[in-house]
Amino acid sequence: MNGAVVQIRTAEAADEAAWRRLWDGFLAYYDVTLDPAVTAATWARIADPGHLMTCRMAFEGDLALGFAIHHPHCSTWVAGDDVYLEDLFVAPDARGRGVGRALIEDLIAIGRARAWHRLYWNTARDNAQARRLYDSFCTEDGHIRYRMTL
Repeated sequence: MNGAVVQIRTAEAADEAAWRRLWDGFLAYYDVTLDPAVTAATWARIADPGHLMTCRMAFEGDLALGFAIHHPHCSTWVAGDDVYLEDLFVAPDARGRGVGRALIEDLIAIGRARAWHRLYWNTARDNAQARRLYDSFCTEDGHIRYRMTL
């Protein structure tokens, strides 16, 4: 990480502005505009210690570099819980420095400590940079996602 120490921790209420800056970059990367109420609801879930959705954030000093939003859930395929990494984002100026890898490794460590059975995520087929990182952890499992708006 270019000699700098990156610290990863669970997002706290005081991190809202930093998270929103990263979240805006995440939405811009995917060219998505969300209703501000959705962003507010997402942050409210993250900030609620009783909610299953959690956000781990990577920092270099006071500067937020990225996040990993995830939530565990029960599974019909294993006796324990799986964890879904819903959103992973690293600020453009921090990419290529191991921040994404550190965030995934952090979730792996948490998952092992909490006896989660599997960690899984989705990415766009054409997201070559992310896929190189993900392929270094495991191979894609051949599933195709279907999503219907209700």
